[in-house]
Amino acid sequence: MNAYEELKQILGLNLEPKDLTFLQISLRGIIVFIVSLAMIRLWNQRFLAKLSAFDAILGFILASMLARAVNGSSAFFPTLGGGFVVVGIHRIIAALAFRYEWFGFLVKGKPDVLVQQGKLNRTTMRANKISEHDLLEEARLNGNVDDIGKIRKATIERSGQVSIIPFED
Repeated sequence: MNAYEELKQILGLNLEPKDLTFLQISLRGIIVFIVSLAMIRLWNQRFLAKLSAFDAILGFILASMLARAVNGSSAFFPTLGGGFVVVGIHRIIAALAFRYEWFGFLVKGKPDVLVQQGKLNRTTMRANKISEHDLLEEARLNGNVDDIGKIRKATIERSGQVSIIPFED
């Protein structure tokens, strides 16, 4: 028996999902874990930091695809290969977004100013579905500020987080 035939037998590549053993699913999980780690390293470090919608979508798609490789509902090696293709497309789109600002706004969105010089921008707040109470909570948590009038600038960033710059004392 050649090496590929042995691998097929060990991983149960020729079996229906219901026929996979605990050991086969465990080995598939270990392989997918290692391959996922390689994909994330190829991807970039940003995924491990604060996610933008752009990064989160990739995470959901990748997790869904790779789960199929573990549970046997899709072909094992083609599914792993498809994961690398999705990661590659993400990298290409990220590179284009970096190179072309207009494309970055299209893919990742743009920041919006919620407060400028202590004055609320209610139109922007309404468009982003942020109430004054939500903004004050963010100000207390992220800016150590408890009054809108003490905020020089508050921005909802592309990641969806609110950054607060208070007036200097």
